[in-house]
Amino acid sequence: MVEARLIPTIKIAGTPAEIDRCFAVMSQLRPLLVAEQFVSRVQAQQAEGYQLAFLETDGSVVSVAGFRIQNMLWSGKTLYVDDLVTDSAKRSQGHGEAMIQWLIALAHEAGCSTFSLDSGTQRLDAHAFYLKNRLRITSFHFSLPLK
Repeated sequence: MVEARLIPTIKIAGTPAEIDRCFAVMSQLRPLLVAEQFVSRVQAQQAEGYQLAFLETDGSVVSVAGFRIQNMLWSGKTLYVDDLVTDSAKRSQGHGEAMIQWLIALAHEAGCSTFSLDSGTQRLDAHAFYLKNRLRITSFHFSLPLK
């Protein structure tokens, strides 16, 4: 007998309740986020084109991706991933791969020329995951904290 397996659902968080459900997973990547400010911060970014996708399985959010589609001089139309994280208790179960493949398919559907993201230098496991999913290191990201 074949075991029935629930197909994960990926949706864009459009309501405050859906955004709020993403906090527990997103805070694993962004630990400085404050729960009481999360929904309003996401909504402010949504006004700038940010979208928050979440992968749900068995009624729980297990993977979250914040992204935007934008035009850049160097690459043309690009789907840029700001945030991508899978719940630490649910990793290595295919959720992250399902999310990144969904994002890449969305980029194709939107007519993007590129799919890109930045990743902290300390996130070695994430880098191995990105390389496995055909992403390549094409540049360095430099920043200067101003506060």
